[in-house]
Amino acid sequence: KPPRLAISGEDSLGERVQRKAPKACVVKVFNTVGNALMFRPQLAGGPPTMFVAGDDEAAKKVTAELLAAFGWECSDTGAIASSRYLEAMCLAWVIVASKTGNWRQAFKLLV
Repeated sequence: KPPRLAISGEDSLGERVQRKAPKACVVKVFNTVGNALMFRPQLAGGPPTMFVAGDDEAAKKVTAELLAAFGWECSDTGAIASSRYLEAMCLAWVIVASKTGNWRQAFKLLV
């Protein structure tokens, strides 16, 4: 403890997947929430925000549409290299959940 990233710094798992499958439209999504909230999350603060990263704009558009259908707001963080930050966000989610015992939590971007 605390948890650590297996891959960090100038690389991420999202980038590695994209390199292994260069023709695939990889979109990093759902790594900042537990599985209990992935579909139709019901939280007091309203719809949570799911952050996504990927190089293919069309794939991110489809992902955003799926997220909306699932009950999420979507925030595009840019290219697949942004997976580095989303993967680190997961650690913040785990640390807070571990301390509070509340695994039914999600991020919300307020603008």
